[in-house]
Amino acid sequence: MSDTERLQRVALNELIEPGDPRAARLVGDLGVEGLYRALSGGPVTGDAEESRRDAAARLAVLDPARTLEQAQQSGLRFVIPGDAEWPTQLDGLADVEAIQDRGGIPLGLWVRGSLRLDELVPSVAIVGTRDATSYGAECAAEIAATAARAGVAVISGAAYGIDIAAHEGALAMGGVTVAVLACGADRAYPSRHAPALDAIATTGAVVSEVGPGRPPMRLRFLARNRIIAALTAGTVVVEAAFRSGALNTVNWAERLSRKTMGVPGPTASAQSQGVHDLLRRGASLVTRGVEVLEILGVSGEHLVEDRRAPVKPRDRLSTRDQQILDAVPVANLAGADSIARAAGISVLLVARALERLELVGMVEHLPGGWRLTMEAVRG
Repeated sequence: MSDTERLQRVALNELIEPGDPRAARLVGDLGVEGLYRALSGGPVTGDAEESRRDAAARLAVLDPARTLEQAQQSGLRFVIPGDAEWPTQLDGLADVEAIQDRGGIPLGLWVRGSLRLDELVPSVAIVGTRDATSYGAECAAEIAATAARAGVAVISGAAYGIDIAAHEGALAMGGVTVAVLACGADRAYPSRHAPALDAIATTGAVVSEVGPGRPPMRLRFLARNRIIAALTAGTVVVEAAFRSGALNTVNWAERLSRKTMGVPGPTASAQSQGVHDLLRRGASLVTRGVEVLEILGVSGEHLVEDRRAPVKPRDRLSTRDQQILDAVPVANLAGADSIARAAGISVLLVARALERLELVGMVEHLPGGWRLTMEAVRG
């Protein structure tokens, strides 16, 4: 990309609210240079004239070169489409309709950290409520840790609750994690997470569509959700109420044809109601990190064995021996003939079976007859 286009993108990024779908359409129609010229002084007639004059006045006082210089001094770089580092998975946003009046490919991304964004494959988003329960936080951390151990980058929004639990789970395994913020990448929001964001930047990256120094706003959270979804092969929701912003992220993942997954919670939990609705509508149910890896992996990778209850001694017996064992009393004593009548099997076969069952500790023979051992009772 030319230095001119980079500077124009920096200026437009400061002028236009992130995720403005109208601006994204104009970039698609006119190109960055065409839009910049139109806003800074190109011929415009009718009702658009006043808006253009306002945009031109604001552009005139911007100094994108100075903005880039100050950003570099703060450890930020501005990655734009066409750069070798640009994460091309974001390009799919061009073909998706806006959600809640946010959408489109970002003009660029401000990045703090050692990780190159073009190395973010494979990756998974883990999102959820800020008001997380201990159950939800533990689930998010386990899924993130398992993904990180397998070399899968973990993407989230660094918010309270599920987001920070996911980041910390990945960091605990020495894995790669990326925080996508709704404020400048040089800021910490929430401020309590400043140490965590610094740790994330050490091995991963802190990313924002919002320019340096700018504060978080509601629309900016909605805009950043599309980036979280688009950067990844799939999104996992761990605890989300019906109005949770995490469901907005899943909506983007669905429209981008990425995998969507949800972790179930207690049926009466308000924090899980949105997740349960998501599962009812067809998202994949997951409870562990290995299940997430199985869904995200190519065919044959990360296959999960079906979980079964522990095998008990009784399970190893033949059907006939189980039938005979069911006929042996627990407390009273019974002879082989009485057991044979109860089991509906010949006395000869029962006598042989009781000898086998005694050898494996399932029955005991006492003066007066047979009875079950405690091992048989428990198993």
